[in-house]
Amino acid sequence: MRILTVAFAYVFAIYSYIQPSGYRAAYPTRSDRLAFAHSFATNQGLRLLYGRPHDVSTVTGYAAWRVGGVLALAAALYGLLGAVRLTRGEEDSGRFELLLAGTVARRTLTFAALAAIATGTAILWVAELAGLIVAGLPLGGSAYLALATTSVVPVCAAIAAFAAQLAPTRRVALEFAGSTIAVLFLLRVLADTVDSLGWLRWATPLGWAEQLRPFAHPQPLVLLLPGAATALLVALGSRIADRRDIGTGVLPARDTAPPRPRLLHSATGLAVRGQQGVLIAWSGSVAVFAFILGTVAKSISPADISGSVHNEIEKLGSGSITNPTGYLAFVFLFLVFAVSVFACTQIGAARQEELDQRLETLLALPVGRGRWLAGRIALAVLAAAGLSLIAGPLAWAGASAGGAHISLARMIGAGANALPTAILFTGIAALAYAVAPRASSAITYTLLTVSFLWQLVGSLIAAPRWVLDLTPFAHVALVPTQPFRALAAGIMITIGVVSALAATRILKRRDLVGP
Repeated sequence: MRILTVAFAYVFAIYSYIQPSGYRAAYPTRSDRLAFAHSFATNQGLRLLYGRPHDVSTVTGYAAWRVGGVLALAAALYGLLGAVRLTRGEEDSGRFELLLAGTVARRTLTFAALAAIATGTAILWVAELAGLIVAGLPLGGSAYLALATTSVVPVCAAIAAFAAQLAPTRRVALEFAGSTIAVLFLLRVLADTVDSLGWLRWATPLGWAEQLRPFAHPQPLVLLLPGAATALLVALGSRIADRRDIGTGVLPARDTAPPRPRLLHSATGLAVRGQQGVLIAWSGSVAVFAFILGTVAKSISPADISGSVHNEIEKLGSGSITNPTGYLAFVFLFLVFAVSVFACTQIGAARQEELDQRLETLLALPVGRGRWLAGRIALAVLAAAGLSLIAGPLAWAGASAGGAHISLARMIGAGANALPTAILFTGIAALAYAVAPRASSAITYTLLTVSFLWQLVGSLIAAPRWVLDLTPFAHVALVPTQPFRALAAGIMITIGVVSALAATRILKRRDLVGP
């Protein structure tokens, strides 16, 4: 659990520091904060993400809303991933069986996994508490806010551990637990956006975290609910674990199911089949967040953005962020980055196939290395194109639902604007994979992240034009405020294609490389 815990602890510490510190700097006066609270308290789009706000005209109330709302979701994800990894993941890998061959009881392993998650939860609590204190929030309230946030971890971990007893494999356990937590999130969203359904907060641990009300009339007795739910689920899961065989679940495995040859007629089809869960998850996430961003677009007003922040953002060239077009042009710059990240993950999946020695088996068939890599590159580009084309219409639909009038064609163009950069970095990632497979991920993500930050930070500090022109993101037009830059897009696509062709040729000449 150490790597997962360190990564989440870093996020908890940094996010809990940045939010209150940024709020204090952006809204230094009481009047600024009151204007912010008046605008955002009724914003339904933001409630989808952060929950119902309480007293956001203060630093502590804002921190409870933004930090608590986001980190509660992160806590749910941590509990899900940790519990499935330490239960069904250890079992599927054969390590449980090896330990049980010694003098270790099954129940001991189960409770050891839960103890590890409890230790990780305590580390997350300390990380969030440290971030809040460094940001200048009071100790007692910060400790209670961190407790409210991390109270979600044991419940979601218990849900995942229970799902691991029902499911025959780790993948199915993740699907069961993930679907359950998604439903719990939906219940919280309905409770926060529909006044008549506010009672649904009592049906989800995400709602219980809200009902604890940090910095706003605390209700510590609500902590009894996550405690009772966790104890019940752990007891049920332990009872099932004592009665089933290792490597099985309550639900039957599909080992004897009829063969499903769908998408197995080519190497590219196999890649699509292997990545279909990832493709669905990315598509759904992009669609939901694009729609939410669209609904928020019209609600941004000068009162919501301090003058200094507004002026700094205008330096990027998106125009005024306080009108729907300028706001969407600004946030779609981050979509360009996200689609490029997705494309690079697909090349990373190709490298993982080589690491797991599945590629060696595949190449034993009449499949050429160049054709295999070309198929993976094509999948990355086509999937990136799909994400780009999903985002524009969904943002337009959200903007229309929120009362903003933006051209559908311009929003489709804003989404498609992400594709040239994605093709460029797909080619670069493929070339890095072909030349230096072990270092390819580090090379790719470092170049991508540094390029994006170079553009973002360089524009804000008014760096010289020639310095900004060194990053491809400087040549991405902020559509729909700016016109699409066809020449720059053509150059990026050309570089990406040439890099991809070079990668396929190089791969033909090197041996497969393990870890």
